[in-house]
Formats: sequence, structure tokens, C-alpha cells
Amino acid sequence: MINALTRFLRQSPAHPRAASLQKRFEAWRALPAANSRQTVRDSRIVVLDVETSGLNLRKDRLIAIGAVAIVQGRIMLNDTFDIVLRQEQVSSKSNILIHGIAGGKQRSGTEPADALMQFLEYIGPDPLLAFHVAFDQTMLEKSMKTWLQTDLRKRPWIDLAYLAPALYREQALSHRTLDDWMQLFHIHNQRRHDAVADALATAELFLCLNKKCEQLGKYTLDSLYTAERQYRTLIAQ
Repeated sequence: MINALTRFLRQSPAHPRAASLQKRFEAWRALPAANSRQTVRDSRIVVLDVETSGLNLRKDRLIAIGAVAIVQGRIMLNDTFDIVLRQEQVSSKSNILIHGIAGGKQRSGTEPADALMQFLEYIGPDPLLAFHVAFDQTMLEKSMKTWLQTDLRKRPWIDLAYLAPALYREQALSHRTLDDWMQLFHIHNQRRHDAVADALATAELFLCLNKKCEQLGKYTLDSLYTAERQYRTLIAQ
């Protein structure tokens, strides 16, 4: 039986490494799931951020992915990911002014199927973390479906936009954006809206929040998911 990725690649004769891409995809899919009962200090967590052609989840496109790994409670600067997906149509000038990825760099980026496969290999089976997960996840899912005929829906995510106010209720109303929380914890980001720089700032924020988690006896990944879900339920009431 031919799976969806195989059918897609057979319809893409311009892709020079279809067989290799298929093999890499199958190897990634065969990886065992991460153990959510592990402590944060025993885990590898991938913190990510994306840059897009705009904020419209239906019409806009994924341009770049940046990520950094937290391993055993430490940010690993030698374990980062930074890639620009090749664009057939360059984003608007106003959009380029935000993320700084020039038209030439967008046109010469990595073929999207290859770029997304490299991202899957980078994250492996590990949990993902972002600030306002819904946007990053939706843009990634849309690109994954288009280019690799797969998704990340079953992958656990930690959303700091909910975890932060869950831990610091007194700041919940006044602190809503990543910049708000960065300011509270004195986190500096000289390259705001650069995917890797924003991922690094998000990782720093997570480590600040994790100190509070440990003080409350929340050491495992499951405990973080629970705290986040409980806060989502609370504000939805």
C-alpha cells in the first residue's frame, strides 16, 4: 500500500531525493514517543518559533523555523535549528521589515519538503514548547500537510502563554505577550522577530518559570501539561 508521502513524492519528479526523503520520514515516524512522566531535568525539550508571510492562518505561508533545545534543564546553544523555506512568491516589503528575511534569501531557501524533514529529524520524539502555540502549530501543520502529508497533532506541546499566568496569577491580567513576560524576568532579545532569537528568549522564559514549578513540586512534563490545562479551563469558564 502506497502511503500519502510516497504518492506525493511520485507526483513531484522535480524533487531529486524522493527515495531518501521517504526513508528518512519512515525512520522519524518509527521513533518511540517521549516519556511525559520524565522530569524536565531528565528531558530534551525543543523550543521553537516561526516566521511567516503574515498573520492570516489560512492564507499566509511558513517562511522560517528557528529552534533551540533545552537538555537536562539547560539551554544548549550547540543544539539549535535555523532554516528558511524556499518561497515561490516573496512576502511583502512590510512583512520583510518585521522578520528581516530578504527576498533573495526567501527565493534561495531550502526546498520545503527537505526543510520540514530536517526539522522533524531535529525534534526527534521530543516535546515542543512555544509562546502562543496555536499560531506556530497551525502554520507548521499546514506546511507539513502540504509538503510531507503528515502532521504533529499527537505531539505534546507546552504553551508558555498559558503556563506563565498559571504560575504567576497576580501578573496574569497585565502580562499577555512574550515581550511582557520577557520584561518581567529581565530577558533581553536584541533580534526580536528572528526565529532563533525568539526561540532562545522563549527558552530563557521557560527556565525562569520552571524554577517556580520546582518550588511548587511540579517536576515532570506531565505536571506542566496539567498546570497549563487547568489554567485554560479556568479562563474558559
